[in-house]
Amino acid sequence: METMIGKVIHYYPKIGVAAVVLEGHIEKGDTIHISGPHEDFYQPVTSMEIEHHPITEADKGQDIGIRVIHRVHDGDSVFRAT
Repeated sequence: METMIGKVIHYYPKIGVAAVVLEGHIEKGDTIHISGPHEDFYQPVTSMEIEHHPITEADKGQDIGIRVIHRVHDGDSVFRAT
């Protein structure tokens, strides 16, 4: 079972980072599933930041950056895989 935890609001291709607005809790080490019209992949969360400061967890309402292994697009859904 997966829980939706956010949406991609921007992608920074030069650094491979997705900006995500959270609708749920996320922690470094969680496995996430990013799904949209152009992509569908799973990956562990290895790096997260808020305003260029590394973090280990974040909660609903925060805008965070997550390093991603594939290109993502605005509006893609982010799920926590269990």
